[in-house]
Amino acid sequence: MSKVAQLALSVQLPDDETFDSYQSTTNQTIVDQLKQFVKGCASAVNASNCFYLFGVNGVGKSHLLHASSAYAETLNKTSLCLSFTELKDLSVEVLDGLEHIDLVCLDDIDVIAGNKQWQQAIFDLYNRLVEQNKLLIITGNQSTTQLGISLPDLVSRLSWGFVEQVKLLNDEEKVVALQFRAQQRGLHLSDDVVKFLFNRLSRDMSSLIQSLDVLDKASIREQRKITIPFIKDILAQ
Repeated sequence: MSKVAQLALSVQLPDDETFDSYQSTTNQTIVDQLKQFVKGCASAVNASNCFYLFGVNGVGKSHLLHASSAYAETLNKTSLCLSFTELKDLSVEVLDGLEHIDLVCLDDIDVIAGNKQWQQAIFDLYNRLVEQNKLLIITGNQSTTQLGISLPDLVSRLSWGFVEQVKLLNDEEKVVALQFRAQQRGLHLSDDVVKFLFNRLSRDMSSLIQSLDVLDKASIREQRKITIPFIKDILAQ
């Protein structure tokens, strides 16, 4: 693997994005499928080396990708999680040698919809992974036929494997998810606090988690609990 690739692949997974912290009954079937896929226990009839996840921004696709990679490591499998948002500005050589990794996770393939060189490189990687009997999980914001991928062979490969749509969490699930993530940080968010956040901020889970990060750091800095008055003070800054 080239030096450029080695530098680019020094990736640290978020330690709070696991299957346990993905609180969604709506998408629980997908979580179960991903676990079986990573284990390599797909049924012989539907056995595939590729799993394609799609859905609108904020449904938790990146979380599921990071969780799959972390889960693979608990099974003593090698894994790597990369985002096309960062990859698109690098040479396609960054993919060289990845077929020797047990599980490769690639986020936001829609980013390279207009890049034929990257599409060809992903198609080639897919084939190398299949030859080595390794696994690939890819996410995108649309179904395989609506991605805008111009390489027909790549579209067909993505369609051959498992394809699942990640659905938006309802408000009740978002409350549970946000409180669970807060609890992991040693924080307590009352129902009233969460309701206040929902009314004042975007209900997109990514935005809510980012807000939780800001409030967590602020509470540590100012040695205050996360209450509605505290949130008002932070938002006013």
